[in-house]
Amino acid sequence: MGVKGKAAAAILILLLFLGSLWLREYFCVWLHQLSNSSGGDGAESQLQMCPGQAFQVSLLLSHLLAAPTSKSDVLLQPYLSSWDELMKFMDSLGPMVGLISKEIETKTSIIRQLAKLTEGNPEASLDTGPYHSVRSMILMELDQGLVSFHHLTDSGCRTLLRLHRALLWLKLFLEKLAETPAEGRLRSPSDLCREAYKSTLAHHHTWYVRKAAELAFIALPERSFFFRLVCVQNQEELSKLLSRVVQAIEEVYDRTQKALEENGMLDLP
Repeated sequence: MGVKGKAAAAILILLLFLGSLWLREYFCVWLHQLSNSSGGDGAESQLQMCPGQAFQVSLLLSHLLAAPTSKSDVLLQPYLSSWDELMKFMDSLGPMVGLISKEIETKTSIIRQLAKLTEGNPEASLDTGPYHSVRSMILMELDQGLVSFHHLTDSGCRTLLRLHRALLWLKLFLEKLAETPAEGRLRSPSDLCREAYKSTLAHHHTWYVRKAAELAFIALPERSFFFRLVCVQNQEELSKLLSRVVQAIEEVYDRTQKALEENGMLDLP
């Protein structure tokens, strides 16, 4: 390589290095702005990585915020990444609740596998193609006759509906966990989770599954465990943080609900 070639290569390396610094600075600024948007009183700590644990509420929130897109749609890549983090959340609650996350993992794997099969590439991602968003997946599967309104299938739409129902359960549970009653004692996470389940997923489960789920909820840890799980000190901080998470979940849930409802998919077998 001549002198000019070496100089060009050096300039290219310098530009790449400066570009990486700019991206890192931009990401830090974005995190800072996101933290400030929720106000003070411990808001900064809410976005820190919690050391020594798999579940990270900061990652969950970032995936949820990245999922909504234009035209009331939801991007499937960050949507499924949100579920990856929610599965870690469920796993942290004990082996019985962790069994539920295994079922969720099966469903997220189905959608990811469908995306690869459609692209004809084992390394394909959800960033492009018909499985890149909720609405693009619905349109493609309807057009290809992959969705059955009468028989059980492994279509992406049916799988999404099951995830959608589970998301409502977790949203309601976190919403209840964030509540700070004006007077009276805080209710146990076990009671709150059971109550959220009975008003959501229980309607779609058999008697045996409902009983197994209720037994799993009995073993839920106490409220102080959730303080440590998301790196907060008290109920006030927990309420502020979980309210942000619930709001982000609600946006994703409402968009998915609308897309499924518009296509008559809320009761797929």
